[in-house]
Amino acid sequence: MSNSETPNSKLIGQPGSRWKLLTPALILDLDVLEANIAAMAAWAKEGGFALRPHGKSHKSPDIARRQAAAGAVGLCCASLREAQVMAAHDIKGLLITTPLAPGKAPLVIDLIKTGGDVAVVADHAELVAAYGAAAAAAGVSLDVFVDLDVGLGRTGTPSADVAIELAGQISAHPALNYAGVQGYMGHLQHVDNHAERRGRLDTDTADLQAKVDALIKANLPPPVVSGGGTGTHRLDAEYGSLGEFQVGSYLFMDVQYLTVQQSAADDKPYGTSLFVQTSVVNINHPGYAVTDAGLKSFATDGPFPIIACGAPAGASYRYMGDEHGAIDYGKASDRLGLGDKVECIAPHCDPNVNLFNHYHVVRGDTLVEIWPVAARGNS
Repeated sequence: MSNSETPNSKLIGQPGSRWKLLTPALILDLDVLEANIAAMAAWAKEGGFALRPHGKSHKSPDIARRQAAAGAVGLCCASLREAQVMAAHDIKGLLITTPLAPGKAPLVIDLIKTGGDVAVVADHAELVAAYGAAAAAAGVSLDVFVDLDVGLGRTGTPSADVAIELAGQISAHPALNYAGVQGYMGHLQHVDNHAERRGRLDTDTADLQAKVDALIKANLPPPVVSGGGTGTHRLDAEYGSLGEFQVGSYLFMDVQYLTVQQSAADDKPYGTSLFVQTSVVNINHPGYAVTDAGLKSFATDGPFPIIACGAPAGASYRYMGDEHGAIDYGKASDRLGLGDKVECIAPHCDPNVNLFNHYHVVRGDTLVEIWPVAARGNS
């Protein structure tokens, strides 16, 4: 438990306290979160896979510890800031999945010097050299994964030849350890239709496997092949190229992921645990009520929030500026009262979490803990 002192702290443990919060508030349903962690851990154990879940989704040492307790081998971090926070909370097996600017190499080494268990990825010779120089100067050893571009077009080596070159440079450097490769297909995580996603994975997984095979042929077999995500992990497992999975959003299941078919039968192995609670602050308009949660409370890079509870059936949510939202009624006779609480499913969990300082952790209708979003922000 790591309760943070907030204006809602006095409500912890009170029956019905979920509906007495000062809003806007980020709500985390602990029962669903724990079920999601257990379901993913069971899936990985059954398939013989390692889990290194992505901390960019939750930015929370409290959640990272629960994932580790369920068997995760470590935690992925998208930024140096996330790794710094997680290392300070003694979270082990950290992998910074984003190639950093070379100037940050000494800061990564500082984490190792102070006891952090941190690895990095690299996709360019200059970055490998920067990591090697910083590690050698400090007299420490750094694990480095080669980042492969397998269709996303964002980071990663552009070819097998470059991957081989980097893996060779890492292996030859006395202060660096060649830890494996990363092949993340972020562009396929939200291909909703299961059959279409499988078809596109055929191509990109073949590309990943070809790069791995080239490394093996060059006598540089990767000890670990890491990648995958919530949208593709079950299909990824069928191909057999990945040994370690970087799933993240399965914890929360936001609006974007609700439409992704996890299987041909569209089963739902993970439930929605993350919500934004808002209060009605104006009822003067026919057809809609105004709330206190606008653009500053929701990630706006995807769909609108979906109302989970508290509003009449058929109502929908839209933004009315930085501080306000609107609940449009489904029927002319529908009404909400001043102060009524409404909860919405987060549109895109990662940036939505980053908008808040705290999780209000609930079991049923009771606020049981308040956790800091400790790694929000950037560095």
